[in-house]
Amino acid sequence: MSAGVTLVLGGAASGKSVFAENLVISSGYERIYLATSQAWDDEMKAKIKKHITQRGKGWTTVEAPLDLAPVLENVKKKQIVLLDCATMWLTNHLLADHDLAEQTASLIKAVKACKGKVVIVSNEVGLSVVPENELARRFREAQGTLNQQIAVEADTVVAVMAGLPIALKGSLEGTA
Repeated sequence: MSAGVTLVLGGAASGKSVFAENLVISSGYERIYLATSQAWDDEMKAKIKKHITQRGKGWTTVEAPLDLAPVLENVKKKQIVLLDCATMWLTNHLLADHDLAEQTASLIKAVKACKGKVVIVSNEVGLSVVPENELARRFREAQGTLNQQIAVEADTVVAVMAGLPIALKGSLEGTA
């Protein structure tokens, strides 16, 4: 992938977004927040508002629930993108009944071509029980595949548990 791709994995409420935001802030680069969530209900609206407050000022926010390539194609060398999160992006495509393999390949290609640094937040969903329904099992498999494909290409992969980062690939020193 391009110089400086970091994948930050973790479970729900593990601290992965805060960790990723701090990586991006510490880079000293111009910050772009690539938001993939859609505010369908009051709970999601509140979560989005919390994330905006949490990361503070100094970000250019781009909302792109499906098509990330145009944003990534326009990133310059001294910019850094925080894609938060790949899980919501994948969910959006799954619910739209898009070809997930095709969309995943497109995302990987766009990240590889990005001229700036990229930090991708994604949920690790493979540590729990096998879901009881077909849609949930399909999602779990697709999320695991997406995470593996990004991890293969990334320079650094970090797992965050209880707010604590664990380097799975690369080093925490000089990340982002």
